[in-house]
Amino acid sequence: MKVKLDMVGIVVKDMRAALDFYRVLGFNISNDLNDEPHAEVNQDGVRLAFDTQEIARSVYGSWDEPTGHRVELAFLCESSEEVDRVYRLVTEEGYEGHKEPWDAVWGQRYAIVKDPDGNLISFFA
Repeated sequence: MKVKLDMVGIVVKDMRAALDFYRVLGFNISNDLNDEPHAEVNQDGVRLAFDTQEIARSVYGSWDEPTGHRVELAFLCESSEEVDRVYRLVTEEGYEGHKEPWDAVWGQRYAIVKDPDGNLISFFA
């Protein structure tokens, strides 16, 4: 058996708010998708998909608001300075910082923010 990771899906409360967050990160996402129940963006061969809670309910049969941290989206930055810059950019846009940039014991520069749905989003170099 051979499987290939092709897409990461995120369930969102508010499509426009979610897409605006990823636009700040530089994703080229059409404004035409702001009011759609499903949106996708392809970045270098990895698809990131967004579904409203209503779509999730229709696919899974129900939807319960999740708690806890289960999956991390981690974005590779060009340098340690870029980690700091992206963290500042995101938090200056009004998004919540979870952990300011630091030098991790495993040798990477790391920072964590929260997207509009409370997902932890990491930046590292």
